[in-house]
Amino acid sequence: MALKWVDVLDIAIALSESKPDVDPRYLNFVELHRWVIALPEFSDDPARGGEKVLEAIQAAWIEEMD
Repeated sequence: MALKWVDVLDIAIALSESKPDVDPRYLNFVELHRWVIALPEFSDDPARGGEKVLEAIQAAWIEEMD
């Protein structure tokens, strides 16, 4: 399944699985953006990953950890 920026929860799950030792609460958006576009399933315009969507991904990832 191809991931797009709107797939916030799926992206968060993919990141939590690929980076199990990372605490997303301490992640900066530059690094988060880099990791999202590096996901093998990701296929969307990297320029569309703005601060709002990155915040949503970070929040979903934190929720996923709990």
